[in-house]
Amino acid sequence: MEWIILLFIGLIASILGSIMGLGGGIIVVPALMVLSSYMVAFQHITPQVAVGTSLLIMIFTGLSSTLAYMKQKKVDYQSACIFFAGSGPGALFGVWLNKDIETNYFLIFFGGFIIVVSFILLIRKYIKPLKRKPRGIVRSYINQLGETVEYGFQPVVAISIAFVVGMCSGLFGIGGGSLMVPAMIILFGFPPHLAVATSMLMIFLSAIVSSISHITLGNVDWLYALALLPGAWIGGQLGAYINSKMTSDAVVYLLRVFLIIIGIRLIYQGITGL
Repeated sequence: MEWIILLFIGLIASILGSIMGLGGGIIVVPALMVLSSYMVAFQHITPQVAVGTSLLIMIFTGLSSTLAYMKQKKVDYQSACIFFAGSGPGALFGVWLNKDIETNYFLIFFGGFIIVVSFILLIRKYIKPLKRKPRGIVRSYINQLGETVEYGFQPVVAISIAFVVGMCSGLFGIGGGSLMVPAMIILFGFPPHLAVATSMLMIFLSAIVSSISHITLGNVDWLYALALLPGAWIGGQLGAYINSKMTSDAVVYLLRVFLIIIGIRLIYQGITGL
């Protein structure tokens, strides 16, 4: 029974993560933590195991989504590599922070973080790039209307933001796209679809770094990872396809409601231990 549940979680998390560039861990980690309080089979799940297992799955979600976005020619490889220069070290720092965190504190912090993410998703459709001329590294992109869009960023600023994103990834087991994608759109002027696709490549690279660290610490449940993998791979492809066909407003709305409920549930579980 738990294998069917994990397969379904991996599929849904990967689809939503790929559509919005989130990575899927924002669903997998809270799902594992909530299940640990309801089902005997999941009672051994600690924050460290939930995060480590999620990050391992995120490698395959990120790879699957990135390959699909590559076919759509929406990935900015140079920008993703520059962002990874910050997110990679940040991910290692996040793993170090996660190492000794107690379950109750993790649930409270993560629950609060999820509610913040739901608020970001609430305002995301209203996010517009700052009206300024691109500086630093300037890139261009031809959108679906055939228009050439310019965007750019200062490497120091981009790497600093990516470090924080990587830290959240290593600490909470999420991709970090919930923070990186809005920053790419607002501060750097990335077209939304390009931001999501480029974010998924950065998430893939960061997940490799942080998951290796968690593996060395013994924070991966390999059986559960195998159960999550098929859904994660298929969902990554489906999410990228859906992203190319829709604005995903309805999906974002449902995800917001779901995240708020889960966030409140995790905080309650952390405070009461139930």
